[in-house]
Amino acid sequence: MGNFKEDLGEHIGAVYQTVADELKSWFDLVKEIWPLLLLLLVGLVVLLWLAKPAPPKKVLMAAGAGGSYKVLGEQYQTYFKTKGIHLELVPTNGSQENIQHLIDRKDPIQAALVQGGMIAVDNLSGVESLGSVDFEPVWIFYRHKLFDEKTHILDRDITKLKINIGPQGSGTRKQVENILKLNSLPMNSPNLLSLSNSDGVTALERGEIDAVILVDGFDSVNVQRLVKNPDIYLASFTRANAYTRLMPYFEELTVPMGGFDLGKNIPDRPIQLISTTTNLLIDDRLHPAIQALFLEAAKEINGKKSYFAKAGQFPSYMNTEAPLSPEAKYYYQKGTPALMKYLPFWLAEFIERMFVLLLPFAAFAYPIIKSIPTYRTNLAKKQINTVYKELDKFEKETMESFDPGKLAQYVEVLNAMELKILNSKASKLATADCYSLRNNIEFIRNALEKEMLYKGKGRP
Repeated sequence: MGNFKEDLGEHIGAVYQTVADELKSWFDLVKEIWPLLLLLLVGLVVLLWLAKPAPPKKVLMAAGAGGSYKVLGEQYQTYFKTKGIHLELVPTNGSQENIQHLIDRKDPIQAALVQGGMIAVDNLSGVESLGSVDFEPVWIFYRHKLFDEKTHILDRDITKLKINIGPQGSGTRKQVENILKLNSLPMNSPNLLSLSNSDGVTALERGEIDAVILVDGFDSVNVQRLVKNPDIYLASFTRANAYTRLMPYFEELTVPMGGFDLGKNIPDRPIQLISTTTNLLIDDRLHPAIQALFLEAAKEINGKKSYFAKAGQFPSYMNTEAPLSPEAKYYYQKGTPALMKYLPFWLAEFIERMFVLLLPFAAFAYPIIKSIPTYRTNLAKKQINTVYKELDKFEKETMESFDPGKLAQYVEVLNAMELKILNSKASKLATADCYSLRNNIEFIRNALEKEMLYKGKGRP
């Protein structure tokens, strides 16, 4: 037992001494090369200052107070939460307000869902698109027997019907006004009502109004209420192709016969629809990693097969009213960033950011680190040269004013020089040069003691 304790004590002592020696060695090294380390630190600070920051933990997004935008925003919010990012949804009155949030450079909102056709404003500076994420058809629902169903609703009976076209400032109203303008129909007719979408749907179901126009997704609550109501009918845009030519942000969609209810064959004929798109717009200052996260969310949520869209159809750059962000362009060309496929979002982003940061730092640091051995040797030689200069000065002064009575003082000065070089790092890094210097000191010491070179110097 005693032997074991002794052995253990010896091993612990050896470990302690090894660690202490290693730390002392590193400390001594740092004292020697601190200017190079300072230069590396300055370079790293500059790179950190120039490098892109970490993505924010909180992002504000303008969605809507209700309808499909609110539903979609909540789905994005859930997806972001799984990635450790809080997506705060800001209630708004719709697309027009959403885009104004992005145009205002002082507004903290950095993402918004905006309807196609609402984007073409005079100044879009600083606003970019991540692409379209869904269809938003124009739905014209009406009560049966109100007009000749063989005639297009927007060609004839529009001025005779009480139609809700949405409140002022809403995306629905803006789209309806564009459609009315194309058909040379009045936009300020008293029969055009300004109820909210949900109020308009309720009024139609009660028979208080004749028709309602909605611009919303197929899965929205309002659309589903009317699609499932047997007393409500859906008008067809028989000239849908013309609308898509005249308003390029519109797409042509079709509801096939029986597409709502095969058993009851609803509708009893194919219905042609025109549809704008839901577009994901951003402030161009939004962190690239958050942009990529939005696109991944859109792929996960909107990329599935839906009533009108094929699997993988969204997200895509279908609406060109706003320029595509460089991050989205890369995404559409290359797909999901490689690291995001296999690593958690925070880790993938961190590695990418560190790679971008460390690559130029490595290029900067490599020649400095490589020069450390040379730097130490040059520092040693500088110490040796300093003593050589002292020795040369000492010799010249001694030859000019040699005094045999001061021999002990002369030797003491030479001994101090030799001790100085022995205690310097040069004795380890430039051993040969140190021995040469010591030989020269010894030569002068011997010459002084024998008065060989200095005999008669300094005497009258």
